[in-house]
Amino acid sequence: MLIETLLPLLADYSLTLDLVAAPDGTVTLTVIPRKAEGATAKLETGETQPISIIAAAPEIDAELAKGADGALGQLIAARKTLAEQLAAQRQAAEDARTAAAEAAKVKAAAAKNTVPASPAKTPAKDGPPADAKADKPATLF
Repeated sequence: MLIETLLPLLADYSLTLDLVAAPDGTVTLTVIPRKAEGATAKLETGETQPISIIAAAPEIDAELAKGADGALGQLIAARKTLAEQLAAQRQAAEDARTAAAEAAKVKAAAAKNTVPASPAKTPAKDGPPADAKADKPATLF
């Protein structure tokens, strides 16, 4: 039952299992996911966090018997969903960077190909009025 429950994780990860029995009769099952050999995807920190179940042996067996509906199965499914969301966000960010770089190239090429217009001869807006005389001071009236 344990291997069947962990099968979804084995598709993407190499797993280390640790079993420890406590004097009070509880058992700690720790599953440590690692990057599988040959896997090219970069793993997020949350994907490689150990999963621990602490309970009596019959309780752990009963939980594992639930498969995908059990605590371990649900946690595996949640981590897989989060990993897929992260991968989709990374891809969207990469696509946006590529699109922005292409837009910048197009804009630079368009700016390079345009000829600057010759400056029009317009009177300065802050200068003296057109009918001002050099020998008379300008007035507001």
